[in-house]
Amino acid sequence: MWFVFGILAVIFAILNLVFAFKGKEAKYFRFISMALTILTVWKVYDDDITRFFMKDFATLEDISGTMTKALFACSAGSIVINSITLFKEKK
Repeated sequence: MWFVFGILAVIFAILNLVFAFKGKEAKYFRFISMALTILTVWKVYDDDITRFFMKDFATLEDISGTMTKALFACSAGSIVINSITLFKEKK
């Protein structure tokens, strides 16, 4: 599920950029993209907590470190991409 949220966040971020640079209303795409980014992060950590309570420590050791770094990179990218159109609007 987190993968679907992540892909949708990227799609809406791209739509946000496209609509903003065409001069059309893009604030709803920005909102949806940021909301989906937050849901992606929540779902990944929810998955980790579920694995923890199932005592699946081997899987946690394998994926948690990598996923944390990947989530940080994707979240930072989403913030930067969505803020481009936010600052473009103020001019």
